[in-house]
Amino acid sequence: MKYAFIAQHKKTWPVDLMCRLLGVSRNAYYRYCLYQQSRQPDPDHEAILTAVKELAKVSGYSYGSRRMKAKSVTDALRMALWRRRPAAGLIVHSDRGSQYASKAYRRLLKAHDFAGRVSRKGDCRDNAVAESFFASLKKERVQWRHYQTRAEAQQDILDYIVMFYNNWRLHSTLDYSSPNDFESAMAQMKKAA
Repeated sequence: MKYAFIAQHKKTWPVDLMCRLLGVSRNAYYRYCLYQQSRQPDPDHEAILTAVKELAKVSGYSYGSRRMKAKSVTDALRMALWRRRPAAGLIVHSDRGSQYASKAYRRLLKAHDFAGRVSRKGDCRDNAVAESFFASLKKERVQWRHYQTRAEAQQDILDYIVMFYNNWRLHSTLDYSSPNDFESAMAQMKKAA
């Protein structure tokens, strides 16, 4: 990706400068250029690429990588189970995405005696908590970072959610205390009762 950027902009900025700024060696960049020149065209690959581009155009560029997967939501729920250890009877709220209707996700809910609840169609208030979370994620973390890879972005966002947001961040819905403070207060109230 860096080499392609340099090749695209070599008439605008010096190659040496771009290599230094992007943290790549000039030799590696020039090896990339030689490889690109010596690469044999693959007619099958080009035909598939043309067909995919046409499909994207016809769909108004709405087709892309497979969508929001059941594994992602089941992994997230398992992590929450491991971290929070909620009691049976928990209501798990989600949107109407197909991954929340998947067999794997429903089995996981049933195995822990949780109730799944989805937003009512067209009722934006149902998503207020999720919308607030994503606004916080964007404002407090993502807009200040420049990720080099998808894996780096995933790890940083996971750290934000697991280490900061779910533990130490002050939440207005918890009377401006952190989830850890709130859990401690709830445990003390249970002991006192």
